Amino acid sequence: MSLKKELTDEIIKVTSKAAISCYKFIGKNDKISADKAATDTMRNEINKLKINGEVVIGEGELDEAPMLYIGEKLGLGGDLDIDIAVDPVEGTNFVAKNWPGALSVISIAEKGNLFNAPETYMDKLAVSNKVPFDATDLDFPLEKNIKNIADSLNKDITDITVCLLNRPRHKEITDKLRKMKVNMKLISDGDVSGALMVTNEKYNVDIFLGIGGGPEGVLAASAIDAYECKFQGRFIFDNEKDIFRAKKMGIKDLKKKYDLTEIIKGDSIFCATGITSGDLVKGINVQKDKYITETLVTHKSSKMCKIFTREDIIKT
Repeated sequence: MSLKKELTDEIIKVTSKAAISCYKFIGKNDKISADKAATDTMRNEINKLKINGEVVIGEGELDEAPMLYIGEKLGLGGDLDIDIAVDPVEGTNFVAKNWPGALSVISIAEKGNLFNAPETYMDKLAVSNKVPFDATDLDFPLEKNIKNIADSLNKDITDITVCLLNRPRHKEITDKLRKMKVNMKLISDGDVSGALMVTNEKYNVDIFLGIGGGPEGVLAASAIDAYECKFQGRFIFDNEKDIFRAKKMGIKDLKKKYDLTEIIKGDSIFCATGITSGDLVKGINVQKDKYITETLVTHKSSKMCKIFTREDIIKT
């Protein structure tokens, strides 16, 4: 069964409204208020949909998050059972500092088709659909992945661009890339948008890799799926609390490498609305009595991957 294409309009409204609700906090150095405003609005908008929704990736567990917590039931009810993954503000620091690239993000799939990712780190790899599937792998040495990508794209290694989070934990990777004279696009936050850079040549990114949030990995995979790109992820459980939580969630093999088809199954809808302008979409634009937003939307079954513009009247 496929999700109706008409549902995309309703999901666009969810992320657009959430983005607009934290507009007033852009540049105010108050990321907590921005995130709360987007979370409250996103929850209210989802609750207007005729779905039986359950949050599988949210703001945390019930004892950590009063709203959009993992396991929360949302929607007006009906015959559509839906898994929901949300990140009301990806890049809260971007909003607080008025830096580019803040997004409001949601992904939905039919019940049981969206991986319930634990709140832990994930080692990730995302590659364009122009690279053969077997050319890259999380278990390959970095040098092999880069060389295979260069060979498959008929490029010199020095023309390959790698996107990764600018973190001390990636020093070994960045040192190797510099030694190989590979181009790097280092991002401070926002690894959902980072992974999406492999989906289009205009972003000039050949591979996204490194360690980031597990929930963000699932969100990225659900978007990349519609582009038929490759994604792999392996969760990192390095303390007893994370191991206990993983086992409680039914994860038996703690070292398992997940391919995209194990993270997201069946049909899905992904929406990312710009709060501040970035590589993927423009930020919120205010014109007289209107908020104008841009949303990157993917709908797997209809092979839709496009940017939608929405206008909302400013209420006084």
